[in-house]
Amino acid sequence: MNILITGGTGFIGGHIRDALLLRPELGPDARVLCMTRDPKGKTHGDPRVSFVAGNVRDAAMLEHATDGVDVVVHCVQFPNHPVEDERKGHTYLEVDAHGTERLVAACRKNGVKRIVYLSGAGTSPDRKEPWFQAKVIAERAVRESGAEWVILRPSWVYGPDDRSLNRFVTFVRYLPIVPVIGDGTNKVQPIAIWDVAEAASESVFSDAATNQTIELGGPEELTMDEIIGVLQKVMGTHRPLLHQPKALMKLAVWPLAILPTPPLSPEAIDFILQEAHVDTEPARRIFGRGFTRLEDGLRKYLVS
Repeated sequence: MNILITGGTGFIGGHIRDALLLRPELGPDARVLCMTRDPKGKTHGDPRVSFVAGNVRDAAMLEHATDGVDVVVHCVQFPNHPVEDERKGHTYLEVDAHGTERLVAACRKNGVKRIVYLSGAGTSPDRKEPWFQAKVIAERAVRESGAEWVILRPSWVYGPDDRSLNRFVTFVRYLPIVPVIGDGTNKVQPIAIWDVAEAASESVFSDAATNQTIELGGPEELTMDEIIGVLQKVMGTHRPLLHQPKALMKLAVWPLAILPTPPLSPEAIDFILQEAHVDTEPARRIFGRGFTRLEDGLRKYLVS
């Protein structure tokens, strides 16, 4: 079996790669190809892993990357996500929507048998936010690909390499107060990266997951303030929270657009504060297990 992971060197893709390598179904003669914009100099200790150049904005590169591939696991994010950069083509519409359409076309041309797509919790035609609209287009392309498919919709993914929840780890360690955008009441169901990686790697082989759209989320629905409270409990410290009004923060970050890599944008703030309830029962039924509580997940990598 030959498996291509788009975004295979990123936070989510890298963990999916490592989870795949542990699965007995993979076998010693399988190949796991990690698609990246620049594969030069990249290596891995497992001989089954190799790196291939690819960009979802380039149809020819995608045709080359999918040649001879049996299964594609698609988990690309644009650089500096969730801050879009239209000048560079780093937008939800260009990468998530049109990029997935180009990938599906390449898969169809090369006879790829199965596509596992990492979408996002809350995706619905009724949601008008640009990230949801792009995911709707991408999901439609995957369902109409002619291949077997699995669509996974993870909630907020955290882990040792994430650039989101770990910002609060830094705040708690080094600042006297913890800044929080908004009133801290927005609810999410954070899910550990290894749970997402296990679900994605199992989806490559699972008959039960075939042609299913499956939401992934942790077992707890927590407010942002509660998440930071769990984080501080695990780290054994306490810092007061400083809530910053959403409208004021959007106004404050607007001038950052002139920077080469803005840390935030008004639209990114909307993305950060979105809410999406996740029904975890279908995932529990299909994969035969539940997922990790936030406190247990944080202790796994924050407490040595």
